[in-house]
Amino acid sequence: MAKIPPGPPLDGLRRQIARHRREHPARGDSLFVRETFRLERSAARAKAREWFEAWPKAAYWTEVESWRQLEGDEIEFTMRRLPSAD
Repeated sequence: MAKIPPGPPLDGLRRQIARHRREHPARGDSLFVRETFRLERSAARAKAREWFEAWPKAAYWTEVESWRQLEGDEIEFTMRRLPSAD
């Protein structure tokens, strides 16, 4: 049976990530407006459509940032958009 070679060392990557985090600390005033919802599937679709109609994707970069299916027919999702189209 063939031996699987070990993965590459990750020390350099860890140093890069640490340096980036030091130089660019997380900001509380994000560029995007985010709102998280927890709705039944059809209501979740309607809410996402409402966001895309109110803040068109082309102007506000509107998108479903993340989502997950919960027990039953419930969806938890986060919508993201720019605060203005300027």
